[in-house]
Amino acid sequence: MYQPTDLKKGVVCQIDGKPFRVLEYSQKVMGRGGSIVNVKLKNLIDGSVIPKTFKGQDKIERAEVNTKNVQYLYADGETFYFMDPENFEQFELRADIVDTAASYLKEGDTLSLQFFGERVINVELAKNVYLEVTYAEDVVKGDTTSSVLKDATLETGLTVKVPSFIKTGDVISVDTTTGEYRERKK
Repeated sequence: MYQPTDLKKGVVCQIDGKPFRVLEYSQKVMGRGGSIVNVKLKNLIDGSVIPKTFKGQDKIERAEVNTKNVQYLYADGETFYFMDPENFEQFELRADIVDTAASYLKEGDTLSLQFFGERVINVELAKNVYLEVTYAEDVVKGDTTSSVLKDATLETGLTVKVPSFIKTGDVISVDTTTGEYRERKK
């Protein structure tokens, strides 16, 4: 069982027999009355998002979620295909389940799928992924301060803000939770 203060962003819990992922978390301390936790929860089966408030003494059930490492094969429009490298079993996932992870997927990448029972409910990426820059604007001569950011398009189609020294062909690390540039691969 979870306490309300355990429901940080990304935690998967179970309410009324359905798995939910915490999207947003905020806590208000009410003096001697304890605290109130407000969360936004995404239903991992139908994709709906609901707000929920928990009091300090509430108990929230943990979701029985299993994780399996898979390899990303390819996508064809609205369907993404993955394979279990141990038994070569293939999984098809709708784009709404893959969600924002699609922006970070390259063919052949290894990642994790989370299962609730027999159903895939989430694609779990590494915290950081390395992607090649396919387009970056040239730097204006003399404008070389490190705080200047520009747009760069990556091999997956994702656009991120990067420092001015990044150029086309560089491989950079991107934080998959925030979508922000981390570093250039050496």
